[in-house]
Amino acid sequence: MTDTEPGEPTPQTCLQVAREAGALAAAADDQALNAVCRSSSGNAARLEKVMHAVHAEAVEAERYAVLAEQWAADPEMPDRSLRHCARSAVDHAVRAQEAAGVEATAAALRTELERRLTPEEYAERESERRRAEAEQEAIERTATGMDSDNRHLARMNTYLAESTVPMLGWTAGHVRVLDAAETGRLYQRGGEIRQAAEHGVWSGGRRVSRERTQDLGAAGFLVVGAAADDARTLALTPMGQVALELARLYPAGLYESDKAAYEARYARVAKRHRRMDDKKAAARRLPALEYGVVGRYRRPVTLVEQEARAERAATEQWEDEGGYCPGVETPRPAAGVYLAPARAAAAPVSLPPESPHGQTPRWPFTPGAGRTPQNAAGATSPKRNEVTSARARPRDCPRSRTTASAAPRRARGTSAGWEQETLF
Repeated sequence: MTDTEPGEPTPQTCLQVAREAGALAAAADDQALNAVCRSSSGNAARLEKVMHAVHAEAVEAERYAVLAEQWAADPEMPDRSLRHCARSAVDHAVRAQEAAGVEATAAALRTELERRLTPEEYAERESERRRAEAEQEAIERTATGMDSDNRHLARMNTYLAESTVPMLGWTAGHVRVLDAAETGRLYQRGGEIRQAAEHGVWSGGRRVSRERTQDLGAAGFLVVGAAADDARTLALTPMGQVALELARLYPAGLYESDKAAYEARYARVAKRHRRMDDKKAAARRLPALEYGVVGRYRRPVTLVEQEARAERAATEQWEDEGGYCPGVETPRPAAGVYLAPARAAAAPVSLPPESPHGQTPRWPFTPGAGRTPQNAAGATSPKRNEVTSARARPRDCPRSRTTASAAPRRARGTSAGWEQETLF
């Protein structure tokens, strides 16, 4: 049974209240029967009518009490059902006592059903609930090797496989071909399809059905790759990997023979084609997975794989942060010494030279301020002691497009230093 919510009576309380209500209703029924037996002929009809009304209410009260006993023994029955039985038994017991004309003592049982849990009781029940959940989770993890999220993902994949695998029209032979391709040792050479005995040795090995392999390749489940010695490897596509996983989850969706698989594919394509030849040609082709199946399938991760991933992530993070240097101890601050936060080194500031008396120095001081640039026309080159050309261009002479290119600018100075200064 599920746990009760805060403010609700416990299952034991509900069961006890249902029993007491059934007993009080039975006592009222006995009193009504005794009254009929001791009555005179004048009021016998009225008392008999009362007796039947009390008996009907007592029967209902006892029925709910017995039902509460049965539901309390069922672990899958929710607690709200037991509370419903207790309230119904109390209501019928109160009506039975009122009809019999006795004191309605069953009404006091309603306060027991309305009693709220104390903080201690609620904490105890919460601890029991968490303990039971932890035990159940440990049992399921031991059995499946996965946590709750991945177990739910595995169940969803099973439902997806049940609806997808029969639509493929496969036999066990198609699954064997994909199993061989998953190993990375399936290859094609000389018109034959084989599974190599060892990886990288593309000769010999077990023969694989060529017809099934071609059908799977035409449907998009296999892809051809390059290999050495005139042999081509066959690998799984993402759709082929998902189809193989689904076929493994639901092998009952595979057909017993190629004929049964062909008939199943023919029955599906018969409604889309009118000509007999088109129907047969469509039935011979393997259908691809339906749209969205590859995206909906998500492979569950076991606890062992999660631990391996966590270790790899921790190692990569440690290496990215610098890792461990052998022979170098990590410096530690001395005890009781306050280490101020490191500050950026201040750039040295050059002070302006002392200016003559009566002149205001410029600030900030810029070396060479107010001077004529050395690379101006007619100035002496800093690299070579020669004067650059400063010939004026006539007005009627148009500017050449090539003069603005980088080649003439590089031709100004012949030294390497000048070229570095003029190129942008």
